[in-house]
Amino acid sequence: MSNNNLESIIVTVRGSRVILAADLALLYGVSTKRLNEQVKRNIARFPEDFMFQLEIQELTALRSQFATSNKEGRGGRRILPYAFTEHGAVMAANVLNSELAIDASILLVRTFIKMRSLLAEQVELKKRLQDIERRLTEGFKDHENELREIRFAIALLEAPQEPKKQRIGFEPGAEA
Repeated sequence: MSNNNLESIIVTVRGSRVILAADLALLYGVSTKRLNEQVKRNIARFPEDFMFQLEIQELTALRSQFATSNKEGRGGRRILPYAFTEHGAVMAANVLNSELAIDASILLVRTFIKMRSLLAEQVELKKRLQDIERRLTEGFKDHENELREIRFAIALLEAPQEPKKQRIGFEPGAEA
């Protein structure tokens, strides 16, 4: 699986980037049932910041976000899916203890790192944009009177002018 494919299965839930159990199981080459069994057998290795179970509203929001309505046969899921953070995904690879899981977890960690660096770049760009906006605002304050006069002049030009009425004909007392 390529990094781009991995990035597409990493979603944000509760402010954390996570991968859902079904996607992680597929990546590690096991069934979701087997992954869940191993997690339950080793639950002490999965604190809340490594793994959590989605609530029904979160699952509904994810389904609508990806425009899927997969009910998985016979009426849907029996339990709500687990979401694994970066550390939880590595721990899952350790409890599965297979070569494929270990190799895939390395690729997954690298993808999380790449996404974190992209996010850091976006934060830096946002700071730079805010700095530019601040400097522009300060620059406009220095020329506020001039800008006000220009706006007034534009408003005068845009206002409809009443045409001056000229009298037609001879005016007594006016010299030609």
